[in-house]
Amino acid sequence: MAGSGLCLFGFVAGHLVGNLQIFLGPEAINRYGHFLQSNPELIWPARIGLLALVALHVWSAIKLEVENRLARPVAYGEYKPVGSSLASRTMVMSGMIVFCFIVYHLLHYTFKVESINLTHQNFAAAAYQEPIKGLPTETQQDIYKMMVTGFSHPAVSFFYMLGVGLLCLHLSHGASSMFQSLGWKNKAWAPLLNCGAKAIASLIFLGYISIPAAILLGIIK
Repeated sequence: MAGSGLCLFGFVAGHLVGNLQIFLGPEAINRYGHFLQSNPELIWPARIGLLALVALHVWSAIKLEVENRLARPVAYGEYKPVGSSLASRTMVMSGMIVFCFIVYHLLHYTFKVESINLTHQNFAAAAYQEPIKGLPTETQQDIYKMMVTGFSHPAVSFFYMLGVGLLCLHLSHGASSMFQSLGWKNKAWAPLLNCGAKAIASLIFLGYISIPAAILLGIIK
């Protein structure tokens, strides 16, 4: 659980850095997209690796949940949480919702399923009309236009924000408990690690939602 979570946390942070290039303009984000799409020897092993990590993470979560329930077959007469946080008590539920959000996100922007983007636009047919220097025009995908069009629908943007919010709630506890699981957490460092995990999760949340928010507000057009 901790090892797969650490790798997935790294992906979430790296993915954010790539997506934030939309604020640099069409050429920057389209060049980044072209780099990913034109290197299948890199992108496909990465996709397969991520899929394996997600499967391992989900399997670990189910296994731990079953073990926890077996350890206490009789429920509390009256459950009053004392030391646990909302994030820790909802890890399984938030994880399930985040998984559904990831599936939608992949169908929306990776597989470009037209029926679920709510814009009646064919993302797969989006071609970059203004050639990027050094790149062949026929292989260019207008990632900038696709993102602007996709997030221009309020329902899609708000669902995206909700999904990212739950993801970051999940990360705020997961990143802290990861250190505990790996044996890197003690009483002296615990407060700093707990606060650091929440701060990083908050920054990731603000970074991700800044994109749909900027599009809805007309800052990115």
